[in-house]
Amino acid sequence: MANADNAGLDGLITSPLSRRGFVMTSLISGLTVATTRVEAQVIHTDATGIEAGEVKIPAADGPMPAYRAVPEGAGPFPIVLVIEEIFGVHDYIKDICRRLAKAGYCAVAPELYARQGDLSTMTDPKIIIRDVISKTPDAQWIGDLDATAAWAASAAKGDPARLGVMGWCRGGRAAWLYAAHRRDLKAAVAWYGPIGGERTDIQPRTAGDVAAEIHAPLLALYGGADTGIPPASVEEARDKAKQAGKTVELVIYPDAPHGFHADYRPSYRKEPAEDGWNRALAFLKAHGVG
Repeated sequence: MANADNAGLDGLITSPLSRRGFVMTSLISGLTVATTRVEAQVIHTDATGIEAGEVKIPAADGPMPAYRAVPEGAGPFPIVLVIEEIFGVHDYIKDICRRLAKAGYCAVAPELYARQGDLSTMTDPKIIIRDVISKTPDAQWIGDLDATAAWAASAAKGDPARLGVMGWCRGGRAAWLYAAHRRDLKAAVAWYGPIGGERTDIQPRTAGDVAAEIHAPLLALYGGADTGIPPASVEEARDKAKQAGKTVELVIYPDAPHGFHADYRPSYRKEPAEDGWNRALAFLKAHGVG
């Protein structure tokens, strides 16, 4: 859980944090049912040479479902916390963990929305946002990521001195916020995470709000054709960070839409997805997560 050394966002981390118990007690089997159609280019990474599968991570209110993939061998291996989109830890997120494990990482994706709703049964993204995402306190998932990092170091052959985070869509927003929270984080990668958005009592700050407060270098991967995230807003966040002496490397793929890395969706774009992935791995290694 969060501690005094890691609580870096005033008003974001509250203690004690009210818990409500888990609605989801296991991960989604297959792809999210919110997908209208599954594309033919879905990537499947096998488990040869790695250990991969669902795990339970101790949390204050019970075991939190998560997916862990790690290389075979003694380790310790650098840790990457994998932060899901809004659709849950389904096959796409699990495959990302396996890809990271193949690259030498202990990758763990906790189900951060397990208390707020059963994403395995939800088909409408608007309802998911209204009933689950908007009702999940930032303090809750930040504490869960802290718990996941601690578990990875103690029980999954992870090296706490080489800690990184990578998130997609809403998880990209989380990557920005977690980089501002965690002082010992080495690197963060945000794939098309919202920069602005509504501020509420339980979600009081945006990614743009914390850009000048990040503790770790951050790689920002965005699509120029993303209709929901104007490139100018990301450039503004980058400039804000740089003015504060922080490191943000921004890559905007001109013709890529939102979700261009999601190989199970029509938004997938092979070239920027592969280029972004290679950049992400190089960025992690260049900043001590490797």
